[in-house]
Amino acid sequence: MSTALVTDAQAERRRAARALLASPLLTSGSEEFRLVRKHGGELASWFTHETGWRLVVDAETARLYKTPARLDDATRPARAPRTRVPFTRRRYVLLCLALATLERADGQTTLGRLAEGVLTGTADPVIADAGIVFRMERREERSDLVAVVRLLLEWGVLHRVSGDEEAYLSEASNDVLYDVRRRVLAALPAATRGPSTIEAADPDPDQRLGALTSEVAPDTEELRLRALRHRLTRRLLDDPVLYYAELPEDERAYLVSQRYAITRRITELTGLVPEARAEGIAMVDPDDELTDLRMPEQGTDGHVTLLIATHLAEADGPRNEEQLVALVKELAIRHRSYWRKSAAEPAAAAELAAQALDRLAALGLVSRNGETVTAKPALVRYALAAPTIRKARSRA
Repeated sequence: MSTALVTDAQAERRRAARALLASPLLTSGSEEFRLVRKHGGELASWFTHETGWRLVVDAETARLYKTPARLDDATRPARAPRTRVPFTRRRYVLLCLALATLERADGQTTLGRLAEGVLTGTADPVIADAGIVFRMERREERSDLVAVVRLLLEWGVLHRVSGDEEAYLSEASNDVLYDVRRRVLAALPAATRGPSTIEAADPDPDQRLGALTSEVAPDTEELRLRALRHRLTRRLLDDPVLYYAELPEDERAYLVSQRYAITRRITELTGLVPEARAEGIAMVDPDDELTDLRMPEQGTDGHVTLLIATHLAEADGPRNEEQLVALVKELAIRHRSYWRKSAAEPAAAAELAAQALDRLAALGLVSRNGETVTAKPALVRYALAAPTIRKARSRA
């Protein structure tokens, strides 16, 4: 095979791997899906060996069964496709009920029938006792269901045949018809065992989640080292920053000794470049594609986040949320000509600060303990220089 063909194959494989990492469930029709099918064997081998994740590819779906390295990280919730607003507990419950309803549905269903199934599910005493009440009388309640449906459309579980969810929001009698794509639906659970094998009476959701993703304990030294490699590679692929201080002793020792080998294999497949420091490692994407959160980012929210990051990086010790809300109020006055008008309203500061801290925590730049916010080592880079604001017309 010529050098050019080898290079082309490597580029295709890299593009396919990156697509799977960004969207572990791909459906037919896209160029990325075609590439995953073309290089499915090599990709499946790599993911199995390096991460322990299964890759299953058929004519309709490509599913990378990514189980998380951490079950205690709540910084990356599902988001409504249009507004990017994080899912609430209520929407997660509706999502589960909608999936259960679709499991029993015909090949085609309507939004109205889906709503009836969800309503039946919420009548379950366990859900009612948990305080989840759902009716279809108010637009707000229908908007929760529509957010769930739009997520299912984005995943490819549903395919809209006729109608529009926006009309349904206005009036429940405006129904929408969908095809139910059963292969995609069946590929959704990314668990190491079937949910039906978990004891439903166990009241502890953390234990049930742990049981869903638990793996066989290694009983030989070779298997133990393989399990360590899987956990560390998963975290390097998923987490913005991996700090040595946050790792158990065995993982820290293994990463120190195998850092070069692990990061080299990740770079070869994905193109991510390791940035190693004394405190930890970040796999940086030179193309700025493999992230769901960017920083810096344009707009008022992005500027607030950057200014809080700079403040925390330069601060002498932790800050509490009340201090940061006060800071945002001062910044709103100073930058009122750049920020959106609503940011200057008295009640806006708390929400802007909360959103900024959520973003910084999700990026591994701060830790939060109650109302106390502490800068992590990677945040220091934001102390190097104050953010520069450029007006749109000055960039022309």
